[in-house]
Amino acid sequence: MATSPEPILHHYPSSPFSEKIRLALGFKQIAWKSVIVPSIAPKPDVVALTGGYRRTPFLQIGADVYCDTALICDVLEHLQPEPVLYPPALKGVVRVFSQWSDTTLFWAAMAYNLQPAGAAALFANLPPTAAQAFGADRRAMSAGMNRLRPHDATAAYRSYLRRIAHMVEEHEYLFGAEPCVADFAAYHPLWFTRQCVPVMADIFKPTPAVLEWMDRLAAIGHGRLEKFSAQDAITVAANAEPLPLVDDVFQDEHGIPLGSRVAIAAESFGTEPTEGLLVAATRTRYTLARTDPRAGALHVHFPRIGYTLTPLEAPAP
Repeated sequence: MATSPEPILHHYPSSPFSEKIRLALGFKQIAWKSVIVPSIAPKPDVVALTGGYRRTPFLQIGADVYCDTALICDVLEHLQPEPVLYPPALKGVVRVFSQWSDTTLFWAAMAYNLQPAGAAALFANLPPTAAQAFGADRRAMSAGMNRLRPHDATAAYRSYLRRIAHMVEEHEYLFGAEPCVADFAAYHPLWFTRQCVPVMADIFKPTPAVLEWMDRLAAIGHGRLEKFSAQDAITVAANAEPLPLVDDVFQDEHGIPLGSRVAIAAESFGTEPTEGLLVAATRTRYTLARTDPRAGALHVHFPRIGYTLTPLEAPAP
């Protein structure tokens, strides 16, 4: 029986959502390959694999590309069922908590983190043009979003840290004696405060239990990784075939039949669309088939939640 290729994580060191997945890989003790991607556009090697999606990170297994960390965590749970990211008795609540962490908590934390003092610290060792380029890139990715003002973000972040503290004063981790997906989701924006803009980390002083919980998570580490180049990852995809779609029940919410040309895009931040043929629309995810001149035939997967599906051609009569 052929073994599946090692997962390839496309990420960069200071990406908070990447830290969520790096820790989950360490928790699962999954061997993985590490491809460092640019933090801002252009990202030609990324687009060769994703078709347009450029949020970080994404996970590649052969010729299958998985976008969004919520879906990536599901994939890791399938690859390596133990230890569990989704405890059976808590499956619903940890998913809901993770979604809150990846959205409400994340945006409050980042609006706090990237106030002038934090931004200055983040780019202290880089030329001024780097900060300007990063700012322009993120403004383009967040066009139309309502962003918290720094004072409002600070107040919200303090409140959220107190709530997390109440949970980890009762348990070693958020929902008990073992970490789960909720811990990795809540950890990553706080990690950015502490590791990437430590000048902003005084906000943790009233909640020492949060720092102790973060130390326990950090000790998990990133597991067994091997540095890999973007070109090698593209070659892996070109030499592989997408995994067969087995037992995937079609759940049609849009009146768009399978085989239609569609675009899938994030609802808010980073709305660059990926176009392709809709080959699966299950209860939890969409799959597009697309072909790239360099990467070959690919399946690109997205979660349903947080993404829009739009037809690119009129349905057949």
